[in-house]
Amino acid sequence: MRTKVVLALAIVMGAVTTVLFYQYMSKYQQESAVTEAFVEVVTAKETIAKNERIVRSKLAIARVPELGVHANAVRDMSMAEGKLADSDIAAGEVIVSHRLTDAKEEALFVSRKIKEGHRAVSIGVNIVQTVANLIEPEDYVDVVVSKKVAGSEQMDTELLFEKVRVLAIGRRMIESDMETQYVEYSNVTLELDRNQSVKLVDAYVNGTLHLTLHTRVNNGQPAADSQKTK
Repeated sequence: MRTKVVLALAIVMGAVTTVLFYQYMSKYQQESAVTEAFVEVVTAKETIAKNERIVRSKLAIARVPELGVHANAVRDMSMAEGKLADSDIAAGEVIVSHRLTDAKEEALFVSRKIKEGHRAVSIGVNIVQTVANLIEPEDYVDVVVSKKVAGSEQMDTELLFEKVRVLAIGRRMIESDMETQYVEYSNVTLELDRNQSVKLVDAYVNGTLHLTLHTRVNNGQPAADSQKTK
């Protein structure tokens, strides 16, 4: 009889202990969920390919536990927008700063600046042909060609291309600032499509080229791609 009583008490105590344990764990988990800090990070809304320029429409904001956040995780879309991915980024992946390159790093490779379907073409120029060497990377210029009329001493001058993007002047591929030392340059690299590139080389070989500079002031006019005017 005594053994049965001891066994019954043991079963009751075990049940009470189990209930108390589960109550404690439930309360602990609830408190942990309340006190755990969450932060916002930038993620890829869809796959971003290597060397792709990141646009806001491909980014999203996600809330994740602060303890699990990478130290270099990007917290603001503006810190990733406009930069290049140095490797493929999967959809849903947190964007980290060391996998992005900025304009200065981009300037090491002119091939990263060229738009899809275009080419980089360089031409030799002098200080007069480049508006006194005042043309800068990312400016837009018109290309004017002068050729001698066949069988005559007269020159024919016409507009060859309008609003062509300047990729580089000399070997410099980023705009100058107050600390940039002036260096006279003798060549300019332009961005043109394949057919325009051939026409530019032909004009350069058989004529004389001048570049005229467009304003950078935005008057509300939509940007236009470079176009052949002939």
